[in-house]
Amino acid sequence: MDKAEEFEELRPLLFSLAYRILGSVGDAEDAVQETWLRFDGSTTLPRSTRAFLSATVTRIAIDVLRSARVRREEYVGPWFPEPLLNDPYDDPARAVELADSLSMAALLLLERLSPLERAVFVLRDVFGFGFDEVAPAVGRSEAACRQLLVRARRHMAEGRPRFAADRQERQELAARFFDALKDGDVHGLQDLLAADVRLVGDGGGKTPQLARTVTGAEKVARLLGTAFPRLFRIDVSCEPRDVNGQPGAVFRDRDGKVLHIMVLDVLDGRVQAVRAVTNPDKIDHIGPVADAWAIDREVKRARKRAN
Repeated sequence: MDKAEEFEELRPLLFSLAYRILGSVGDAEDAVQETWLRFDGSTTLPRSTRAFLSATVTRIAIDVLRSARVRREEYVGPWFPEPLLNDPYDDPARAVELADSLSMAALLLLERLSPLERAVFVLRDVFGFGFDEVAPAVGRSEAACRQLLVRARRHMAEGRPRFAADRQERQELAARFFDALKDGDVHGLQDLLAADVRLVGDGGGKTPQLARTVTGAEKVARLLGTAFPRLFRIDVSCEPRDVNGQPGAVFRDRDGKVLHIMVLDVLDGRVQAVRAVTNPDKIDHIGPVADAWAIDREVKRARKRAN
């Protein structure tokens, strides 16, 4: 294979690695493109193309993450990773680790780590790289990487989610959830929610907020069961999809433009968290973005007519 063919074969791995470090689809794609430019411009051939490219994209991602952290500290409201509908990388030998690391809950836990801890954890525990490959990727000794991994594992263990329910069980519960949402069935929704369920939205200050963080099955069910039927009455559609490996949905306006993305954390037969990403900058990679403010005005006008 020539350089371009080798790179394209490894592109899914590089993107998946960068996305888990950065939590951003756009930044991950940029990191992968910069990796290609460096590889293409190199005059020497590495002994292992996979190791070279993985190390390069990791170093780029670490630098990007350090600058991104400043932006995230100034972010308006809760910050969520950009939703990912399809992970391009698949490795049956690492299926559990890859799935666990992709969820919104896991990516939010990774935010607790320093950039170096995050990179070491992703390389070693998620993708199974040896310490002899991890060390040059992060510019530290193998001994230092082992210490970084110990600290990262300790932070992750404090709240690391384990979605024990099998895929079919999660999908069946999600189907019931979205059916109840469409029907405005408050009691049906409440039956599917954990007692301490949390509803959180990430609009970045750029869209109307459904509400600030809401906690508790009764409150969350009442809010969802009231707000969403109003959207469906003005032809907003709900398209069930896996989001970051968990049950979710893409909501679109009548023209098919993306309004927001919802993802559910399902554990022990209940929805533990409902997360909605409405920030247009975080969903435009999925498709053209709807005008959330115009839809909000239309909902309000429809309510006035109904009253």
